[in-house]
Amino acid sequence: MIRFLLLNLITLHFIFSLSAQGEREITLEEIFYTPSFAAQTVRGMNFLKSGDYAVLERSFYGMPNIIQYETSSGIAMDTIFRGRMLLPDGAERPIAFDSYVLSKDESKILLACNMTRQYRHSYLADYYVWDRDFETLAPLTLKGKVIAPHFSPDGSKISFVFKNNLYIKDFETGEEYAVTTDGEKNEIINGVADWVYEEEFIRVRYHDWSVDGKHLAYIKFNEKEVPEFTMQRYGSLYPENIKFKYPKAGEKNSTVSVHMYNVDSAINVNVGLSGSSDQYIPRIKWTKNHSKLAILRMNRHQNELEMLFADAHKGAVTSILVERNKRYIDINDHWMFLNDQKHFLWVSEMDGYKHVYLYDISGKLVRQITKGEFDVTDVYGYDSREQKLYYQSSEETALERYVYSIDIKGKNNKKLGEYIGWCSAKFNKTFDYFVHTHSDVSSPYRVTVNMSLDGSEVRVLEDNEGLKELLKDYRLSYPEFFKFKTSEQVELNGYMIKPTDFNPRKKYPVLMYVYGGPGSQMVKNQWNHQSLYHQYLANMGYIIACVDNRGTGGRGEEFKKSTYLNLGKYETIDQIEAAKYLANLSYVDKFRIGIWGWSYGGYMAALCMTKGADVFKAGIAVAPVSNWRYYDTIYTERYLRTPQENPEGYDENSPVNFVEKLKGNFMLVHGMADDNVHLQNSTALCTALVNENKDFDIAFYPDKAHGISGGITRLHLFTKMANYLKENL
Repeated sequence: MIRFLLLNLITLHFIFSLSAQGEREITLEEIFYTPSFAAQTVRGMNFLKSGDYAVLERSFYGMPNIIQYETSSGIAMDTIFRGRMLLPDGAERPIAFDSYVLSKDESKILLACNMTRQYRHSYLADYYVWDRDFETLAPLTLKGKVIAPHFSPDGSKISFVFKNNLYIKDFETGEEYAVTTDGEKNEIINGVADWVYEEEFIRVRYHDWSVDGKHLAYIKFNEKEVPEFTMQRYGSLYPENIKFKYPKAGEKNSTVSVHMYNVDSAINVNVGLSGSSDQYIPRIKWTKNHSKLAILRMNRHQNELEMLFADAHKGAVTSILVERNKRYIDINDHWMFLNDQKHFLWVSEMDGYKHVYLYDISGKLVRQITKGEFDVTDVYGYDSREQKLYYQSSEETALERYVYSIDIKGKNNKKLGEYIGWCSAKFNKTFDYFVHTHSDVSSPYRVTVNMSLDGSEVRVLEDNEGLKELLKDYRLSYPEFFKFKTSEQVELNGYMIKPTDFNPRKKYPVLMYVYGGPGSQMVKNQWNHQSLYHQYLANMGYIIACVDNRGTGGRGEEFKKSTYLNLGKYETIDQIEAAKYLANLSYVDKFRIGIWGWSYGGYMAALCMTKGADVFKAGIAVAPVSNWRYYDTIYTERYLRTPQENPEGYDENSPVNFVEKLKGNFMLVHGMADDNVHLQNSTALCTALVNENKDFDIAFYPDKAHGISGGITRLHLFTKMANYLKENL
């Protein structure tokens, strides 16, 4: 009942907001080419040992400075680093840095410059180290751009990867030496992820220092047997072939092994794990014991997860915990070892929802800490002094997130702050304060300092009042939430954006926006810059609707994993039923319903345009998977197993196999340098459509990756899509 009332209060707020808007028309140039509607955030925030925090701020001359502030008062305490000091020998002017990292003892600052994107999460950069004690600046290395540098706990050393080999720089001696020497492109990678680990386990750095700084653990990826993928860049007279290892579903993965380097003896110890391409090592992390390395190992089906401890001296391993699931297990970074060296926290869906559990160091369950029909979606930390755990969850409604505290015994649960919307937090090292970020669908981010005791606000860091005032000048309508039950009695959440001059006696065309992938969530009470495009379309006379189908997140394990082995089947059924529900609304033109999506959403749009051909008049699929056989091992096999084991799960839900059903207007969009969802997906779909003599439209973007961005590209793409809808829906 509380959730129902809350939804209605939110909807009333949105309806009230409609009447408060101005008369200016939003333009695509303002959304995609100028920073007009960019929400401000607090850049480069890091909490310090003192409890103060540091942030990046630009000086009057435009150079970035790192400023230290007292958390409760906001008084500037110190300028930790001035951008004008980044003046390497031989340079005529200072170099701008993009980001910074403090060593744990805060004696050194690592500054990243000239960053070059590699894949989705990884980048190479030139790094400089500022020694705060001696006020000296030095390049991290003279080798060139490196990847994933990482300070030792005492700040005396730093590890990094250059050309697939792992190195250590010793600041006290000035010595730089190689930990590995066998690294080679497309063969051996040391200390950082291969393509598929980075993309699907969302981790770049795979090297970690022990708590005493005497051992450096790392993973070695042997990708010699992984099939090679080639794509082309067209910026020169002869197109450049880009080759990298990409394991498609059912193919060979990298063989991974774990190693520990002893800094004093310069000896590499090989951890005693059987090398196999059918196992994954998604995480390594040192315990609070300097001689114990924790390793997470999964089987290829990803339905068995094991925690092992490896001895730093001999490499012998001990199994501590094994978790099994009848479908699959998601990897998370919420597990942590407590300072007492006797316990660790573990996050699992073992009771049907994602919750936090306390284990002793031997792997024996002590207790479940959080309980209920909701998911814990983030864990912010554990205050050992007060014995409190701080976390984020969907306790009140799947549409929102709030910050909570609870004691280690699973009692005295408390919501921190009185907010409605989407909240997240970052706690200082003493757990006295946290930086709180809040937004809702009609309000951009508001960043404040709050008390950890009760969540009360101490002061505002960023309120985006300038953007809020600007938005008042425009004709904008904000999402209204709704829910409905399908013919299978499955309740689904959705939102719609109506034209600002909405008249319930008129009939409007509907454009549905979909993502729908496992664990994702589009229907949420959170600010989203992307929604401005949908509001632009609403002003063209469309109702925009979005529904989270089965398989999406925030509603427990059963709802999320119901699509297992049949990826795309139930999602498509739900989107078609959502379209039929909307078609029965008195103000909807049931003959003019369209759908669009990107990536997994592009896959869904293509499936709906074929399997739901009688329902949808027009569709746009951007960067879609057309056949799961073309996508990578870790993601695809997590939900479908291999093509050899489950051919029906692949073939019965891949749009390339249903093109004969297409009736409506269909546009296909893809970046030609997409290293993630390869252009091969769209060319296969094109071939199938041509073979069935189906008319369709194509927009391919040369040298653009999965995000199809850079320069004026986004403006061109979204203008093209808007014009296509205007002509075809």
